Amino acid sequence: MDKNTRNNMSREDRLAARLRDNLRRRKAQARAMNNAPADSDAVDATESLPNPPHES
Repeated sequence: MDKNTRNNMSREDRLAARLRDNLRRRKAQARAMNNAPADSDAVDATESLPNPPHES
């Protein structure tokens, strides 16, 4: 293998590792969101922001 091939492979390996870490983090966040107890006092973000009046 020449030098360029080794550099590209190490870059691809680094990117693959970052993608795996990102996927693990996103899965953990999704599990945490699904397992979080629903707070009855919590307001949905869409409910807390009123729609602006439509101007014709």
